[in-house]
Amino acid sequence: FGHKVIFLQEGSQKSGQNLPPTRTNRNTYKFFASRSSSVTQQSLHCRPQKSPFGVPDLGHPDLIKKPLKMRSFDKFKIWVLLICLVFELGYGFYLPGSYPHKYGVGDLLNVKVNSLTSIDTELPYSYYSLPFCQPQEGVKDSAENLGELLMGDRIENSPYRFKMYTNETEIFMCQTKPLSGEEFKLLKKRIDEMYQVNLILDNLPAIRYTRKEGYFLRWTGYPVGIKVQDAYYVFNHLKFTVLVHKYEETNVARVMGTGDGAEVISTVGKDGSEEPGYMVVGFEVVPCSVQHVPDSAKNLKMYNKYPTPIKCDPTTVAMAIKENEPVSFTYEVNFVESDIKWPSRWDAYLKMEGAKVHWFSILNSLMVITFLAGIVLVIFLRTVRRDLTRYEELDKEAQAQMNEELSGWKLVVSDVFRAPSNPGLLCAMVGDGVQILGMGVVTIMFAALGFMSPASRGTLITGMLFFYMILGVAAGYVAVRLWRTIFCGDHKGWISVSWKAACFFPGIAFLILTTLNFLLWGSHSTGAIPFSLFVVLILLWFCISVPLTLVGGYLGAKAPHIEYPVRTNQIPREIPPQKYPSWLLVLGAGTLPFGTLFIELFFIMSSLWMGRVYYVFGFLLIVMILLVVVCAEVSLVLTYMHLCVEDWKWWWKSFFASGSVAIYIFLYSVNYLIFDLKSLSGPVSATLYLGYSLFMVLAIMLATGTVGFLSSFWFVHYLFSSVKLD
Repeated sequence: FGHKVIFLQEGSQKSGQNLPPTRTNRNTYKFFASRSSSVTQQSLHCRPQKSPFGVPDLGHPDLIKKPLKMRSFDKFKIWVLLICLVFELGYGFYLPGSYPHKYGVGDLLNVKVNSLTSIDTELPYSYYSLPFCQPQEGVKDSAENLGELLMGDRIENSPYRFKMYTNETEIFMCQTKPLSGEEFKLLKKRIDEMYQVNLILDNLPAIRYTRKEGYFLRWTGYPVGIKVQDAYYVFNHLKFTVLVHKYEETNVARVMGTGDGAEVISTVGKDGSEEPGYMVVGFEVVPCSVQHVPDSAKNLKMYNKYPTPIKCDPTTVAMAIKENEPVSFTYEVNFVESDIKWPSRWDAYLKMEGAKVHWFSILNSLMVITFLAGIVLVIFLRTVRRDLTRYEELDKEAQAQMNEELSGWKLVVSDVFRAPSNPGLLCAMVGDGVQILGMGVVTIMFAALGFMSPASRGTLITGMLFFYMILGVAAGYVAVRLWRTIFCGDHKGWISVSWKAACFFPGIAFLILTTLNFLLWGSHSTGAIPFSLFVVLILLWFCISVPLTLVGGYLGAKAPHIEYPVRTNQIPREIPPQKYPSWLLVLGAGTLPFGTLFIELFFIMSSLWMGRVYYVFGFLLIVMILLVVVCAEVSLVLTYMHLCVEDWKWWWKSFFASGSVAIYIFLYSVNYLIFDLKSLSGPVSATLYLGYSLFMVLAIMLATGTVGFLSSFWFVHYLFSSVKLD
């Protein structure tokens, strides 16, 4: 694969000879490479033919004569070259899994429909649940991945079809049967609930522009209808605008990489004709409500021309729906050649708004981190180091005398590593936290690199599930190794701990999602997970995730446990009465991690519940790293404060010190529900929202709590390993 990339960038080769890059070669590279012109300059530094690292040409016979056993330096050079090529792939190709589709003039373009959605109810419904025109060949489902099904997407074919670069007007679709009482009520209900119709052409959602107070607003999809006074109007005429970009070159040579060189195959037809091709780079829709005369559409068939002219004016409505009266649907399409290149066609959907707000969020987080880092530095340099230096400089008699006068964390030296209450649960939660945190970091990194673009529907959810299952090994390993550390190397019960780690978070998630799914089933929503998919998820859980967690547990049982630096007394030390409840501090500590997160949280919530596309994964990755640092610092400081007041029960408190951020996120979710979503419409929608929010904050609590616990464990181990005791 890499071999082909080299030839695409450098032009054709025959028998190891370098040919000058011709116009054809440049155009080939131009087609396969990204929009950045600087890539051409950068690719010269990574080409194998003239590598600065001295690596021979990959297609050169000298490579065959090379001994199989390379020196380590040669291997290093090869690795550097491979990394360089990987970066070139990142620049030169589009990772979202979509590729340019060339259409000739007159080629058929099929429009697809997705589920009807509403920010008012958050319950998606099938497009054909309303009395719309159906395709002649019947309704067919498109192939969907696991993520699309979990998100409630149901992509189906539609009767809308165009011919490339052929403008058409007044195309008749169909005339529905007279609306029954149930259909009439359902249509009114969907209009009241502000449902949107979502159309897709060549993987691009239909976009709608509206003007408000001098600004253009972008929307995906168009509303089913509108209510004016007491009358309901349906949008029954659609004016489509398809933006197309001419194929860069009709005579582009296909360059095939082979073992010895490259073969150039011309795409010009045998008769020498060159047919221009076009790529779809934009899909816009203007919905109109037009009054059709029922009698004039009686004898018309689908795709016939409507007998009377149709004037599409989006500012007026005319087609009022009434019981026992039919509705006629028509459309028109106009093709416009655009300067938008194919790689830039998603820019209209992903125009970044509020970049300054994202930077402000990061700056705000950095200030919190700096403040906490200062406190941690003071603890380490002034308090801990000073005490340890004074303690180590004394002779044995003075140390014995000082032990009697000690106060603070030094007094709990024989109790600090005493096993916590419910150690099995703690180990399972820490293991699950490592699994969730790892899944989040890896998924966001791949998304930031462009592998999980919004152009590929469902890949984000599918990727999260995949990484979560694979990281079951890490969950089992951490849970069992922590279990063995708590019990000083005793591996008895490691299988039970592995099962707890494999079933704790997935079990709670399964319970929440099953309950919510019954609500969706009762509402006949496409958001309900089909029974077959339920079976698939259970099989993934018990056939992949659980075995991998048990494998990780086995590795953790074989790994050496972490030895405690001090001995633990058999009789626990009494904790002196505190001036204030220690759990109050723990709950209050969550405000600092929440302060680093809440600005970015608004954009994430808007993406989840307001139908907006979230794509600034680079910002999210930075915020996540900052969140991890803040959680570690907060938990570390609180653990030290508890030890200073002779409270040696730090295990659970260190976990919830940073994990308590989940409480504030849940409260923020309730606030968002009341003030931004206007309490949705109906108890089912609000219950779904709160259920999904509960699932989300549980995952966040486990991930952030794990960060706090592991940092506190390292701090306590480091602190007491520096104390010399008999």
